[in-house]
Amino acid sequence: MNAPVPSPDRDQPRPAEGYAGDVTPELACRWWQAGEAVLVDVRTDAEREWVGFVPGAVPLAWKQWPGMQVDPDFGARIRQAVPSGKKVVLLCRSGVRSIAAAKLATQQGVEAYNILEGFEGDADEQGHRGRKGGWRLRGLPWRQN
Repeated sequence: MNAPVPSPDRDQPRPAEGYAGDVTPELACRWWQAGEAVLVDVRTDAEREWVGFVPGAVPLAWKQWPGMQVDPDFGARIRQAVPSGKKVVLLCRSGVRSIAAAKLATQQGVEAYNILEGFEGDADEQGHRGRKGGWRLRGLPWRQN
């Protein structure tokens, strides 16, 4: 797949509190494809299995269904997944869990960015996802089982 085309207004990280910043799906994909960042998908195993996944992304759930408790080993696992000197871009469903994961990764000494819109984007007027933004809607690499 071709790398996303840069866009001046979507090409820079946005400042954030407690982590390196927020990035668009396109910028995260470019960094990842260029080898500048590790892409970590923090959604649950079930979400990746049923909704879709990004081939080559590191699957590292922030929380798992059914209890939805934060993985107590997440900090150690993120340090293992991201080589020293590399940044990480974190993907969840809509860009909320990945903020919490980015904050924890930052506390672990990792340069961490949240991917805005997440994999599925925001819910539309009918409460459906996948129609308002998100990694998948923007045509970035993904697959479904």
